[in-house]
Amino acid sequence: MMHKVLFVCTGSICRSPTARGVFQHIVNEAGLSDAVSVDSAATHHFHVGEAPDARAQAAAQKRGYDLSSYVARQIQPEDFRDADLILAMDWENLSALQQRCPKIYHHKLMLLMRFSNEFEEATVPDPYYGGPEGFVKVLDYIEDATQGVLELVRKRVLQYQAA
Repeated sequence: MMHKVLFVCTGSICRSPTARGVFQHIVNEAGLSDAVSVDSAATHHFHVGEAPDARAQAAAQKRGYDLSSYVARQIQPEDFRDADLILAMDWENLSALQQRCPKIYHHKLMLLMRFSNEFEEATVPDPYYGGPEGFVKVLDYIEDATQGVLELVRKRVLQYQAA
């Protein structure tokens, strides 16, 4: 059984594709790629069909993550059903997801930073209107928080396999 993790931000060209790339990388390193599916989506349609922001790609590439194959898409109703975890980057995106998500699936919605061990911030800041340092900070937060997500997903995968 595949465990599906979906990362969500406003336009899906900065934060959520970065989280997708980082998490896919650590899932592969953990040997869980056969059991864990990773995706990214936007709450808004602003950038549907676009590649990740060049600054996000450059920052990710410096740390060994490849975001180039991703194309932004907007969250769809079936995502709420199909994903096991839907991780929002900030309060606004979490609120947008809560408004669209059927009540039966609300337990899947969380802020990504709740899984952080190193940082106390509740959200991943949007780097879009700033300079390159914002993309570095986003990577720092995402690398930390996705390690926590990996631990949860690993436990769930092992439970599924044992059942």
